[in-house]
Amino acid sequence: MVSLKINLPFTRDLITSFIKEESEKIHLNIGVIALSGGLDSTLVTYLSTLSLGKENVVAVNMPYGKLGERGMEDSIKISKELGINLEIIDIQKIVDSYFEKEVDKLRKGNFMARVRMAIVFDISKKVNGFVIGCSNKSELLVGYSTWYGDMAASILPIGDLYKTQVREVAKFVGVPDFILEKIPSAELWEGQTDEGEMGITYDELDKILYLLVDKRYKIDEIVKEGFDIEKVKKVKKMIINSHFKRRLPPIPKLSDRTIGIDFLYFRDYKNYD
Repeated sequence: MVSLKINLPFTRDLITSFIKEESEKIHLNIGVIALSGGLDSTLVTYLSTLSLGKENVVAVNMPYGKLGERGMEDSIKISKELGINLEIIDIQKIVDSYFEKEVDKLRKGNFMARVRMAIVFDISKKVNGFVIGCSNKSELLVGYSTWYGDMAASILPIGDLYKTQVREVAKFVGVPDFILEKIPSAELWEGQTDEGEMGITYDELDKILYLLVDKRYKIDEIVKEGFDIEKVKKVKKMIINSHFKRRLPPIPKLSDRTIGIDFLYFRDYKNYD
């Protein structure tokens, strides 16, 4: 039997310490979060508030007209409960002004995700803060996220938690039932759900991912654990096909000296002599 159980107090403490340490490294105190009202962003908001303090967390909810009304209402409830600042920005005019006619829903959904992240980064500049992303390990591994959209962030504190683990940590830190019971959805179009779009439940997906990635099982070994071979192959294909999303943009090396690029990643470059 595949178990993804984790030490909940340790996980909470490690992530909150991580958020605080990363804040101190970049000398920015205010965390800005795209709070959709979904499970992932709510958990990140709870952990960030524990880590940085309620006065140092800014949440931003960005509905697309009536499509995001439920998420907006839930974000208001969460923000009031935590005592954090919340900005609400309707992105419908921005999106509709770009698309003059009806387009492919996936293309439009990707654009909406990128508009939202552009807004969050702009607000982080306004408040002199940094962007705390909400992508989880399941989404990152199969590419179920928008490149330079919801994947874009200064840090990804739950990026090593599978979705089912996110739910357990959320319960542990006190995320309310009205969030825990919601069907996972990015609310990119009417009726859209995560599991419906991926064609697999998170419970199955996470267990297959765990065996493929963490345990390094081969396909036939995973099938012996009781999983459908077609689903296992599908998950592996999703990992492979989305690999480009998990890489920094490739740079062709033209010089035999590396200081030009490496200097940009040198941690203490201000004191470089």
